[in-house]
Amino acid sequence: MAFIKISEEPSIYSKLETKSIRELLEDINREDRKVAEAVHQAIPQIEKLVASVVPRMHRGGRLFYIGAGTSGRLGVLDASEIPPTFGIPPTRIIGIIAGGDVALRSPVENAEDDKEQGWLDLMKYHINEQDTVIGIAASGTTPYVIGALSEARKHHILTACITSNPDSPMAAEADIPIEMIVGPEFVTGSSRMKSGTGQKMILNMISTTVMIQLGRVKGNKMVNMQLTNQKLIDRGTRMIMEELGLEYEVAKSLLLTAGSVKKAIEVYKRSL
Repeated sequence: MAFIKISEEPSIYSKLETKSIRELLEDINREDRKVAEAVHQAIPQIEKLVASVVPRMHRGGRLFYIGAGTSGRLGVLDASEIPPTFGIPPTRIIGIIAGGDVALRSPVENAEDDKEQGWLDLMKYHINEQDTVIGIAASGTTPYVIGALSEARKHHILTACITSNPDSPMAAEADIPIEMIVGPEFVTGSSRMKSGTGQKMILNMISTTVMIQLGRVKGNKMVNMQLTNQKLIDRGTRMIMEELGLEYEVAKSLLLTAGSVKKAIEVYKRSL
């Protein structure tokens, strides 16, 4: 029986070019509202994955995202946002895209069709059994990702995937498949839309929950964020003021000396 890609079935909307701007926006938004529910249905699988990733990262393991096109770009985006948000090295969560960094801005011809290259790209990082690999592909059929997951499993590395189609070839290579069934896209086959939105939501859920579980958040605050601009320095200063009851300039000086909100609070409490 042929594998059916729900994500590439014809849109339920037609004659888009005849619609008004308001009609197009309303219709796109109507479809987007389906994404959150599809992600909600996948929470048990997301929970299983996070519960498996956290102890591995406690032991020094890393989390790899691997994908092509939109899926690869979203993985690289999520990985790149973790160090400034949670203050961990960029070597702990790594995004890999078929075709390399040039593919972040421009398509790389046939990059996603190479079934061997995904594993070769992972090997550049000396990947090992403590690590986790999450393949991302709306179709669930991308050779670059399938090959990477298949080889990872052969090397006893935990594998997972995020896809918009049930029972896909990619899911067959994943220990923990996350199947987010958002249905046909508004523009037929344009997986940058609902599938991409859902992938972004799930990646946010995975990385944020992992970081909280690893102690990178206190209360509801980013106490380990990197102080890369004045806005974040001000935010960190106010966190310290709230926590320790200090004046603004004292809190700011303490923050800049310590380098993070968490360290600043620890240093101050040790000095008492």
